Amino acid sequence: MVLVSFVLFSLIFLGIIFSLGTNFTIDGKEHTTYLSWIVIAYVAGLSMIVLPCTLPLVFIIVPLSMGKGYKKGLSMAILFGLGLTITIASYGIAISAIGQSASLDQVSTIMFLIAGVAAFVFGLSQLKLISLKLPSYSSTPKFIQKRGEYTKSFFMGLLLGNAGVGCPNPLFYWLLIYIAGTGSIEVGASLGVVHGVGRAIPLILMSVLAVIGINATKSLTVKRESIERASGWMLIIIGSFLIINGLPEGHEWYEETFVHQGWNNLVEMTPITSEFEMKEHSHGHDEEIEEFKNFYTVLLAVLIASPIFVYSVRRIRGVNA
Repeated sequence: MVLVSFVLFSLIFLGIIFSLGTNFTIDGKEHTTYLSWIVIAYVAGLSMIVLPCTLPLVFIIVPLSMGKGYKKGLSMAILFGLGLTITIASYGIAISAIGQSASLDQVSTIMFLIAGVAAFVFGLSQLKLISLKLPSYSSTPKFIQKRGEYTKSFFMGLLLGNAGVGCPNPLFYWLLIYIAGTGSIEVGASLGVVHGVGRAIPLILMSVLAVIGINATKSLTVKRESIERASGWMLIIIGSFLIINGLPEGHEWYEETFVHQGWNNLVEMTPITSEFEMKEHSHGHDEEIEEFKNFYTVLLAVLIASPIFVYSVRRIRGVNA
C-alpha cells in the first residue's frame, strides 16, 4: 500500500505541476525544456535517499514519528518534509537570483567541472578509497528542543534541509546549473519545491512504515554499506561525465556519446513529448572536436577504471589478509 501510494502521489503531484504551466518565457526566450527539468528535479530529490546527505535523516524522522499514533505520526512526518522543502526552495530562489545578477549562464561549463569533481571525490569517499569528513549536526539547537512536537518536527526539517545543499548528487548540481542559467526566480522557486518534495517523500514513507509498526531503519542499517557502495560507483560514473562536460569542447564530445544519442532516439521512438529531448548545439570546428573526442573517451575510461583497479586491489589484499 505504501509503494502504491508513492506511485499514485508521484503521478498526481507531477501532473498538477505540469498543469500549472510547462514553459517559461525569460527575456523573450521560451524555455521549452522546463517540462523535463520538473522530472529531473523530482527524480534528483528521490535519489538523495541513498546518499549521505539524506540517508541519515531517516534515523531522525523515524524515531520522531514512531509510537505517536497514525494521525500524529503522519502529521509530524509531513511537517518535517514541509520544513525541508521550504529550505530547498529558498536555495533555489537564491541561486536563480545570483544567476540573474551575475549572468552565470556564461560560466556554466565551470559549474559542470566543479560539480563533476565534487561528485567524483565524494564517490571515492563512499568507497573508502579516500578519507573525507563531511560536516554534520552534532546536536539540535536548544530553541528547537524546547518546542512542541509538531513545531519541533517542522523546525527540524527547516534546519536539516541545509544538510542537502552540499550534497554530492550530480543531478542536484545539474539542477542548480540550469536554475542559475535561467536567472528566473519563478523557475528557481518551482523547481526547488519539486526537488524538496522529492527529498521529503521517501522520508515520509519511512515514517508511515514506522507508524504502522514496520521499522525500516533496521534493514537500512544492515544494508547501509551496500547502499553507500552503490551510490559511490554512481557518483564516480556521473561525476566523470560532468568533469569532461566542464572541459573545453567537452559538451560537444558528450553530445556524440551513446548516452545523449541513445536518449534522443528513445524519445523519438516512444510517445514521450519532444520537450524531453536533449538539445544539441552547432559544432563550428569539427576537426578540433574530433581531436578532443578520442582524448576525452580515453580520459573517461581512466577516470572510471582507476577507482575500479584500486578498489579491486584493496579487496584482494583484504581477502588475503
